[in-house]
Amino acid sequence: MGRRTVPTLIVLNILVFLTWNFGSPRELQFMVDHFLVSWTSLSEGRLWVLVTSVFSHNMFFHLFMNMYVLNSFGPIVEAILGARRFLTFYFIAGIFSSLCHATVSAFLLGKPDMPALGASGAISGIILFFSLLFPREKILLFGFIPMPAFFGALAFIGLDIAGLVAQAEGGGLPIGHGAHLGGAFAGIVFYFVYRKRLIQQAERPSGEEVNLPR
Repeated sequence: MGRRTVPTLIVLNILVFLTWNFGSPRELQFMVDHFLVSWTSLSEGRLWVLVTSVFSHNMFFHLFMNMYVLNSFGPIVEAILGARRFLTFYFIAGIFSSLCHATVSAFLLGKPDMPALGASGAISGIILFFSLLFPREKILLFGFIPMPAFFGALAFIGLDIAGLVAQAEGGGLPIGHGAHLGGAFAGIVFYFVYRKRLIQQAERPSGEEVNLPR
């Protein structure tokens, strides 16, 4: 798949978005049954929604923002990891974020039927991985507040924790904070796994130097 990985992911998301918005009533019901993740859907055995919901958007702004961020950070992370490892990471982060949403909505918010969709969880993983690799790189929080990537990642996590607490208290916005935090956690774990591999490579008596990201 090579460097076409991120564009392919974007195209798949666009195709699912078009189905949501221009499909027949029968197709729309299919999307509701198979492209939304919730604790109830998992309990009913539709485990594939852990994946399909990651490619699912039914609002243009949601799709645009997620694809914009994916196209900004994804190619950089893919160039570092390689296409196959990047795709594995993307799916792991997406699946774990879906599972976190289902778990949080059922056991913290008491709403097992609460559905979620979107690539935000997988993209959160990418952002956290990037921010730990390049902590001093400038990023734009909310698209216009410049700050070092590491502090941007901390702010990102802090806002989702605050949002989740507000939801648990009966308020908050209709945002999948649990999914965001799950994807972020996956990105943190993947970073330490990746860094450990780099350290092991650096310690090999091959005479080759390996520069570790700081």
